[in-house]
Amino acid sequence: MNGRRAGRGQCVHDVIELPAPAKLNLFLHVVGRRPDGYHELQTVFQFIDLADRVRIARRADTLLRRITATPGVAEADDLAVRAARLVREEFGIDEGVDVGVEKRIPLGGGLGGGSSDAASTLVGLDRLWGLGMDADRLAALAVKLGADVPVFVRGLAAWAEGVGERLTPLTLEQPWYVLIVLPFAVSTADVFRAPALTRNTPGIRMKSLFRGGPETPEPPLPIDRLLDATHNDCEPVVREMHPRVGDALDWLSRYSRARLTGTGATVFAPFDTREWAVEVAGAVPAPGRGLVARGLNRSPLFVGAD
Repeated sequence: MNGRRAGRGQCVHDVIELPAPAKLNLFLHVVGRRPDGYHELQTVFQFIDLADRVRIARRADTLLRRITATPGVAEADDLAVRAARLVREEFGIDEGVDVGVEKRIPLGGGLGGGSSDAASTLVGLDRLWGLGMDADRLAALAVKLGADVPVFVRGLAAWAEGVGERLTPLTLEQPWYVLIVLPFAVSTADVFRAPALTRNTPGIRMKSLFRGGPETPEPPLPIDRLLDATHNDCEPVVREMHPRVGDALDWLSRYSRARLTGTGATVFAPFDTREWAVEVAGAVPAPGRGLVARGLNRSPLFVGAD
């Protein structure tokens, strides 16, 4: 294979370090099932300031090497490594890189850590090799890695449909969130295979959530209004499979409207002030661990990149 060198007039680097933020699914409606077995969804993604850290460095040879292992994730299944392989294949690049991820986002918690790591790897390699990919090109690669990856490469809070890949940017309130992280992972595949999962929730229209009318919606959209008008179809299934998730939801509901993110296992609730959120997070009962994070409409992956 003929190696391709970086170019296209962009700045070329030897080392790239980027944040890979977590996300919340503020609701999750399963509105149907496609003939291929995938589920049709409606959801809203918002980023939070809890983030992994992705580091990509050039090598003098042509090897692609994972320099940090994620417990329980084989290298072949590591989404950051898969993202790097995809870029090399798409652009015919035979330059070597080391890819490492400093994990801060809990695994299997419905916070999108692996998808975000993949997205930051795509963006990092675009900058490292000066490939000049725009958002549409990045998103086309991202969807090959998973339905949640495109929202991270586009970097804006969004209404999502389809399997989660059809995105419309939204301006939301940016509250403080209390997260309860539980010491186990929930299998997304098991949740979506469950016979008890509701798969026929009526679809809703995004503009129905705004009070300013379809022509003049009044941003930002209040989080409480969004939560009042929606739910998470996966929540009853996860409660049945993992009673401690239900316990966490019930406890956090004493203080604010609590919800499961994605298929779990993390639950969250919004708060008006950081002080109140810190107080509640500090009282989370075992085995849960309380964290405080700020909601973000723009991913920190792109803040300062303009």
